[in-house]
Amino acid sequence: MHPNDFKERLEDETIVAAIREAEARTSGEIRVFVTRHSPRDPMAEARRQFFKLRMHQTPERNGVLLYFAPRSRRFAIVGDDGIHQRCGQEFWDRTAVAMSGLLKANEWTGAIVAGIREAGVELARHFPKPSGDLNDLPDSVVRD
Repeated sequence: MHPNDFKERLEDETIVAAIREAEARTSGEIRVFVTRHSPRDPMAEARRQFFKLRMHQTPERNGVLLYFAPRSRRFAIVGDDGIHQRCGQEFWDRTAVAMSGLLKANEWTGAIVAGIREAGVELARHFPKPSGDLNDLPDSVVRD
């Protein structure tokens, strides 16, 4: 997959709509980040972006970042301490496997939406949206 193909074929409106739908049921925050770089360690870079995007500052520590490095054909999912403690590593592993199949089939937007939906279900289960909850972070796809 050529990195430009990945970036150009992403349907931002569909991704943003999936984020908004997921966040409508939870106080959690979900973000998507696509890089043009080829990090040696995508998980380490995803964690770095997680903090750079201030996702660790959600009140309940329930942010989730889906990080994509199309040039190296890799991705990572980072969940903050609050959600990770409740769902465990097995949840993230299952979500990554489901997304991998869609990515291999070149269903890039579908893979991202699947990850968002899985994260949204888990966030809603552990962090239901209280009345008056504010959207703490933007819902856009972040690119560098």
